[in-house]
Amino acid sequence: MKRVVITGLGAVTPIGNNVSEYWHSLINGVSGASEITKFDTTNFKTKFACEVKNFNPENIFEKNEIRKYDLFTQYALYATDEAIKNANIDFDSLNKNRIGVIWGSGDGGVSTFEEQIGEYKLGNGIPRFSPFFIPKRIINIASGAISIKYGLRGINYTTVSACSASNTAIIDAFNYIRWGKADMIISGGSEASVTESSIGGFNASKALSTLNEDCSKASRPFDATRNGFVLGEGAGAIILESYEHALKRNAVILAEIVGGGLAGDAYHLTSTHPDGEGAILGMELALEEAQITSDKIDYINAHATSTPTGDLSELKAMEKVFGINPNANISATKSMTGHLLGAAGAIEAIACIKAIQENIVPPTINTQTVEPEFLNKFNLTLGKAQPRIVNYAMSNTFGFGGHIASSIFKKFTD
Repeated sequence: MKRVVITGLGAVTPIGNNVSEYWHSLINGVSGASEITKFDTTNFKTKFACEVKNFNPENIFEKNEIRKYDLFTQYALYATDEAIKNANIDFDSLNKNRIGVIWGSGDGGVSTFEEQIGEYKLGNGIPRFSPFFIPKRIINIASGAISIKYGLRGINYTTVSACSASNTAIIDAFNYIRWGKADMIISGGSEASVTESSIGGFNASKALSTLNEDCSKASRPFDATRNGFVLGEGAGAIILESYEHALKRNAVILAEIVGGGLAGDAYHLTSTHPDGEGAILGMELALEEAQITSDKIDYINAHATSTPTGDLSELKAMEKVFGINPNANISATKSMTGHLLGAAGAIEAIACIKAIQENIVPPTINTQTVEPEFLNKFNLTLGKAQPRIVNYAMSNTFGFGGHIASSIFKKFTD
């Protein structure tokens, strides 16, 4: 098995349109929640989300190109552009047959679908669809667009496992490289789901917070008064490559990925198992693959969306795996970014890698009244970032359908 390292990062998030801005906002506890600007929310129960702000695709696209891509693909290409520059990659000097793309998304081109179907249904029955309708809306198109832009002919596909999609993609990329099937893979995920159908659908399932009067405090993971998640959007891109390949091209190595656990809750379409059985298995498998015990983990970026049942089941799972008052700091960065659905795992993996690099754990904001049962059991990094040495970090993501993905990153040493 080959060692797999991280050499590049890119991000478009509700709290920063590059990795530097994103990380600065994370460690300073900045909320990305605000009133929705993408559509009229008058008749919606939830009127806020964590939208990407001041996004300008013209920085990397020609104007005539923009109409070819749904926003989720634009986010993907934008974040990938930063990651490639960050990794200082010259593709022309590398074997492009050995470089792939494994991307994650849950909704894909949902805004394109809404727009085109809406126009058709409100029209005169004549199907005047855009010739870009199908390629803009299909979920796999982001990975395809990345490979086409850079001429990458290696492994190429998209993982669709709801909110664990991009973490699953990263774990898959890790596996293909360590098995020797690729030298380098661009991985991550993107989502542009702040749309009428998404807000309306999640409202119908009572998953979203409705704290419209104070939306910056609506995402409050682990708080006894939490009442749902805040929808977010954006993308995270990560360059993974074999250690030998990175050495050969004199790359700067940011961290190493050492474990990935994939499991299923096998319980309910939208709810996590009340005792976190799938989460326990995913975390234990990741630890086993990393060949470390749970006490070695310094930081856990929890899935923690701020839903009543989800947060509680994850706390129970972490108690089972890590015990009471474990070594690890735990934080829920969704308290700042909102929940990016299929892109959540990608930006949260970046948070773990930055925590390892900078030796600081980003906080959980807004949480005032911790679930009584867990009040003194964990360090939830409440309110402020906490400096500490981070040698190992774990990222948890769980998706509708019972999809579980846990990945472990390590401080790089020769």
